[in-house]
Amino acid sequence: MSTNGNTARIIQFMAPEERHQFGIETPYQRLALQMQDMLGDRGILKEVIHPGEGGPIPFHASVSIHFSGFLEYSDMPFESTLNLKYPRMMKLGRDVTLYGLELGLLTMKKGEFSRFLFKPKYAYGDLGCPPHIPPLATVLYEVQVLDFLDSAQVDEFMDLSVEEQNDVQLAKLLAVVDTQRNFGNLCFNKKRYEDAKERYQQAVTVLQNREPLNDEGKKRLEEVKLPFLLNLSLTYLKLEKPHKALCFGQKALAINPQNTKALFRCGQACFEMKDYEKAQDYLILAQSKKPFDPDINTLLKKLAATRTIWMERERCVPRCSQVLSQKKSEGVCNFPNFPD
Repeated sequence: MSTNGNTARIIQFMAPEERHQFGIETPYQRLALQMQDMLGDRGILKEVIHPGEGGPIPFHASVSIHFSGFLEYSDMPFESTLNLKYPRMMKLGRDVTLYGLELGLLTMKKGEFSRFLFKPKYAYGDLGCPPHIPPLATVLYEVQVLDFLDSAQVDEFMDLSVEEQNDVQLAKLLAVVDTQRNFGNLCFNKKRYEDAKERYQQAVTVLQNREPLNDEGKKRLEEVKLPFLLNLSLTYLKLEKPHKALCFGQKALAINPQNTKALFRCGQACFEMKDYEKAQDYLILAQSKKPFDPDINTLLKKLAATRTIWMERERCVPRCSQVLSQKKSEGVCNFPNFPD
């Protein structure tokens, strides 16, 4: 590429009109020739590298994406999420601050990987963003959609007062808590346990605030609440808060005393709290429901081994104290500062 004596560094900070005056064709100009004009003004150009599946991302969705932004003539991104194993969920219209990127996301599908060129008015404007983004910069973004969830209905519902939420049809409420469950599961699978806990807790609160019309309605709400209580119990175990895990496990058992998962969660929590007798009680009950469940049987074996070690230590302590007392009385104790 002929640059008429101008270096690439100088070209980077030249205005488009100056580049045209010198007859310079830049890498982004060449790339633009193979890209699709998304708006009709060539302000957002797109090239699909790997197509996605399903429908496009809707307005007001929350998205999980990997992206990297590049300046022309630079191989290193000025921003990137690739160092994050699990990028956070971003709410369209709130968390995605680059106008072109938000508009580009609305053209993408789950699993899609695409490349975008954003002209200055869809990126950082006439002034750029010193010191990293020069004035009038066209920027390249490589974007991969990992997942998204349409949160518009949830956001609208959560903005209502408790009284207004009670007036909403049950079908809509169930759709809202189901979306919260999907959000929570997505966060849990990405090991973002605090975020998962918040989503599950919001759903439980919504269900608790609902005033059932009759006993049948109350039973239905309790059935819907049960998996959220189990999820909260598991999430608190991951957060290393077994007391909280036991609390939600017991709430699940109050709804269904025969629920195997609830019994197992309570057994796990008691094991972590070193309350081995209660742990055994819960786990044996769980095993009676599912005798061949590998998780239950594995934890029972671990419990048995732990209890054996613990009982040996309990037997050892008084024996050791007796020996030390005898040594002291004989005046031959080598550990004068050892507590009784």
